[in-house]
Amino acid sequence: MMAIGAILFALLLALLFVSFLKQLWSRRHLPPGHLALPLIGTTWIDGVWLRKDYFQKPEKRYGNICSIWVGSHLLVVLSGFKTVKEAMTSFPEEFSPRMEDAFLTAIGKGKGILLSNGHTWKEQRHFIITTLRKLGLGKKSFEHQLEDRAQALVEMFRQTKGEPFDPSFPVLNAISNVIFALSFGGQLAPEDENFKKLVQAIHVIVDVTGDTYHLLYSLVPQILKYLPGPHQKALAAIETIISFVEQEIEKHKETSSSHEPQDFIDHYLLQIEKSKNDPNSTYEEENLAHCILDFFVAGIDTSFATLTWNLLLLSTHLHIQEKVQKEIEDVFGLSGSISYQDRKKLPYTNAVIHEMQRVKYVMLFGAPRQSAKDVKFRGYLIPKGSIIIADMRSVLFDPELWETPEEFNPNHFLDKDGKFLDRKEFLPFGMGERVCVGQQLARTEIFIFLTSLLRAFSFRLPEGVKELNEEPIVKVTMHPRPYKLCAIPKQV
Repeated sequence: MMAIGAILFALLLALLFVSFLKQLWSRRHLPPGHLALPLIGTTWIDGVWLRKDYFQKPEKRYGNICSIWVGSHLLVVLSGFKTVKEAMTSFPEEFSPRMEDAFLTAIGKGKGILLSNGHTWKEQRHFIITTLRKLGLGKKSFEHQLEDRAQALVEMFRQTKGEPFDPSFPVLNAISNVIFALSFGGQLAPEDENFKKLVQAIHVIVDVTGDTYHLLYSLVPQILKYLPGPHQKALAAIETIISFVEQEIEKHKETSSSHEPQDFIDHYLLQIEKSKNDPNSTYEEENLAHCILDFFVAGIDTSFATLTWNLLLLSTHLHIQEKVQKEIEDVFGLSGSISYQDRKKLPYTNAVIHEMQRVKYVMLFGAPRQSAKDVKFRGYLIPKGSIIIADMRSVLFDPELWETPEEFNPNHFLDKDGKFLDRKEFLPFGMGERVCVGQQLARTEIFIFLTSLLRAFSFRLPEGVKELNEEPIVKVTMHPRPYKLCAIPKQV
C-alpha cells in the first residue's frame, strides 16, 4: 500500500515538473516576471492586496516591461515615461480596448464610455466630447457656472468661522454639483437624501473596484455571484445610481424641449430621436444611463480626491500657499473673477497646481487596457487578451525626469526665469485613445475652485497639530485620510 502511495506521489511530482517545464516553454517569449504557480499565478509573491508600490518590486527586478500573473490572467506592466509613450503611440488601436473581466462586465454591461469597447465606445466618446462643448466647456459661460459653485463652496467654508473642520463634505458637494448640473441640469443640497444615497453608492463602487473581492469575483464569478460580500454591495450601488438616472431621464422626456437642450440628458434624448432609423446606432437609454453613471463615478471621485489633497498640501506647506496667494493678489487683487485662461498670468500658481497633481496622483495606476491582438514590443510577445497596465505613477515619479520625485516641489514646472513649463511627462489623465474625456473639465474646475478659496482664506492646521498623515487610503483612487484644517478668512 505504501509502495502504491509512493508511486502516486512520484507521478504527481513528475506531472507538476512537466507542467512547469511546459509553462516555461510556452512563456519564453513573454516579458520577464516572477515564477507563476498554478491557479494563483504570481500572487504568492506580489500579493493580492493593493499597495501604492504594488508594481515597484517587479519593475525594479525585471525592468520597464514585465509580467504579473493573477491566476491565469497575464498583466503586462509598462513603466517609465519612455516605455509607456512608446507602447501607447506605437500600438494605439491594439492597446485601446478597456480591460474586460467578469466583475467589470457585471458593473458596466459593456455600456457607457468607461467600460465599453469597439463601436459603442467610439460613438459614445465622440458624442460626449461634442456635447460637453455644446454645454459650454471651454467657454466663459461655463466658467461663470463654475465660479458660482466655487463661491457657494467659499460660503460653506466661511460658516466654519475659522474653527477646525473636515473639508471633505463641502468639497464633495461642490464637485458633485458640477457633474449633476452637466448631467441633468440640477443641483442637490448636502441634506438631500438623493445626494446622500448617490455619494454612498459612489464610495462603495470605488471601494470595491480593483480590490480583493473584485479579483476573486473575476476568478470564480460562477460562485461569487451567488455569495454575499462587498462585491454584492458594489453591484447594488450601481443599481442605486442607475435607478436615480432613469428617473431623471423620465422627467426629461416629459418636460424637455428638443429645440433647446439644456443638459446632457436633453442632448442625448435628441440624439436617440435623430438616430432611430440607423441600425448601427448605439444611442439608447441604457447607454445614456451608463454614461451618466461613468460621469458620477469617474468625474466626481477623482476631482474630489484631487481637491482634498490640494488643501492638505497647502495647509502643510505654508510658504508655498503664501507665495501662491501673493501672486494672485499682485495680479488680480482680492475681488473680481479669475478665468481658466488667466492661469497664463499666474505661472507659480499653475506650477503648484500641476505639482500637487503629480506628487499626489490620485490613481493607483493608469486605467487598465487589454491587447486586441498579438503584439511584438521590444522583442517580447504581448499576447492577445493580455491586460496592459501603463503604470502612470512610475511616469510621474520617474527619477530620470523629476529632480526630487518624492517631494512636493513646484520648481518641477518652472524654468530658471520662473515661467511655467508645460511638461510632456505630466500624464495624470493618461495618454493615447483612452485619455480622460473629462480632462479639460477637471483642470478648469480645480483651478477656479482653488484660486477662489485661496483668495478668501488662509489655510492652517488646527492648534496643536504639527503635521498631517500623508499616507493615502489605497484603493483604485488614492484619497487622503480624514483630516481637519482651519479656513481663516482674509481681510478684503
